[in-house]
Amino acid sequence: MPTTSRLPPYQPSLERHFSLPHPSGSDGVIEFGNDLPFVLLAGPCALESAAQANEVSAAIDEIARARSLSWLYKTSFDKANRSSLASERGMGIDASLDIFAELKRRGIATITDVHEPWHCSKLSSFVSMLQIPAFLCRQTDLLVAAGETGLLVNVKKGQFLSPDDMPFVAEKVSSSGAGGVLLCERGTTFGYNRLVVDMAGLWTMRQSGYPVVMDATHSVQRPGGRAGLSGGERAHIPALVRAACAIGVAGIFIETHPDPDKAPSDGKNMLHIKDLPSILDMAMEFDELAKKQN
Repeated sequence: MPTTSRLPPYQPSLERHFSLPHPSGSDGVIEFGNDLPFVLLAGPCALESAAQANEVSAAIDEIARARSLSWLYKTSFDKANRSSLASERGMGIDASLDIFAELKRRGIATITDVHEPWHCSKLSSFVSMLQIPAFLCRQTDLLVAAGETGLLVNVKKGQFLSPDDMPFVAEKVSSSGAGGVLLCERGTTFGYNRLVVDMAGLWTMRQSGYPVVMDATHSVQRPGGRAGLSGGERAHIPALVRAACAIGVAGIFIETHPDPDKAPSDGKNMLHIKDLPSILDMAMEFDELAKKQN
């Protein structure tokens, strides 16, 4: 027999809107809602240097401004979940703080992963949002600590969780005072070294009323599929973006890099930054149509 969602039927009146002040001070707020134009979360997987952060954030900012698109710069100071002990992990939290502070000074909103509860308070005055990695989405102490910062928190759905389980995860974060919670789809484990995206799961998570984000790049990852390294199939990214926008989501997450094949982390499933404008143009058309229909 087919399974049915444990969540109540979708009710538009339950749609939550969460916002954060733009660090520029002059660009209003960045607002997330499944019935609002999507917000872009984009940037390299790993924070490699201050020069890289300034260069890539400036490029994405120009692309987003040309389309009047709200966005946040996403990058990770530590890649704690790696396939091999020999894999590069990143700059670390202490080395990243000055870089995040400079991005904030330039008016760039930022989001980064946290892996331990103490990361949350240390980063809270430097970044605009926090992100919970998929493998850690059931770690109660981490979720509560993220909420205690009062920031907006993006929680990635574990590859092992049902979409119906995510509202309970969101409750842990919101219970401690978070500025809001987003639920992020990034694929579900399908056998070994493969992920599959359940597009119906995006709609299921929408039924909870929480804004939903589609991670279109980690969803094409091949975890651990290259003898100690993760592979990926970036050619599938546009199709996932189209499908998610056709459903109607609050955010699109795209990791992008000037030279992804030479990136220290997740290069095979990152988008080349030169391809970002055309994908965003397509996404905005699908997004507008879907939300007009809804």
